[in-house]
Amino acid sequence: MRQYFGNIIHSDPKHIAIIPSAAYGLQNAVSNLPIDNGDHAISVTGEFPSDLYTIQKWCDKHSKKLNIISPPQEFEDRGKKWNAGVLESINDDTAVVIMSSIHWQDGTKFDLKAIGQKCKAHQAMFIVDGTQSVGVLPIDVHECQIDALICAGYKWLLGPYSLGLAYYSDFFDTGIPMEESWMNKINAQNFAQLTADDEYAIGAQRYNMGESSQFIQAPMLAQSLGQIVEWNPVHIQEYCRQLMQPLIPVIKSKGLWIEDESYRTNHLFGILDPEQNNSEQIFEGFQKNKIFTSLRGRVVRISCYLYNTEQDIEILCKTISNL
Repeated sequence: MRQYFGNIIHSDPKHIAIIPSAAYGLQNAVSNLPIDNGDHAISVTGEFPSDLYTIQKWCDKHSKKLNIISPPQEFEDRGKKWNAGVLESINDDTAVVIMSSIHWQDGTKFDLKAIGQKCKAHQAMFIVDGTQSVGVLPIDVHECQIDALICAGYKWLLGPYSLGLAYYSDFFDTGIPMEESWMNKINAQNFAQLTADDEYAIGAQRYNMGESSQFIQAPMLAQSLGQIVEWNPVHIQEYCRQLMQPLIPVIKSKGLWIEDESYRTNHLFGILDPEQNNSEQIFEGFQKNKIFTSLRGRVVRISCYLYNTEQDIEILCKTISNL
């Protein structure tokens, strides 16, 4: 699992830990943040609750402020301006930026490379929840200068529920894990002397969940990750782009908003009518035609994958045209 996941995110496997959930992986990272390098944390409006709850608790504990960066009210250049707002908010007083790789509600794509560079220029930590895109959208943790990348396994990693993976950079090699599992010690394979050495295993292995061997789920996730490596996220994203091409002009012809191409992903994005609060009606219209989407905040979230076909998109186009 670690080798496959490392391949997907361009990391040495020694920096990969096995986690039961994104919240667990986030807590491992946040609990080991330095507390003397800034007076505030940064996240974005509508961030996934696990991310916000985790960093808010850390801020409360260490008397720091949590700055939430909101998108502009107008929809023109929304993604571009939102990204600019995040970048402009990072300064020498920033302790950490914590956010998803793309927004879980509408698929807005954040410029992780630019944000990572700005964080490093100001000695701020950068924690990314990659659950909504890792496995289907290319990512390089070193190019983006990410300190911790947390991924639940059940979404685009195609794995089972209750198992995920996390990347922790060199910074975390001397950190304190959430639990003291015997399996995370350097001598865990020596059953004759399990308590002889309290030293942690190398790299991120100290952050593994207890019972990380997971006899049923682990082989399932490993097989899924191997398949993703074979398919390649670059090719998966391109397939989704080509598949969705006919849909975009149909969406725009109905006066619906969709994020600009440069700031949206092809596998997951949101649509809404900026003039009317009718997302629920759009969602229900899809349901009547057995088109399964998600209602997230103000938007109807549409996603696709390799199992979707041109015929699926034709039905979606026809349904939107008839709204």
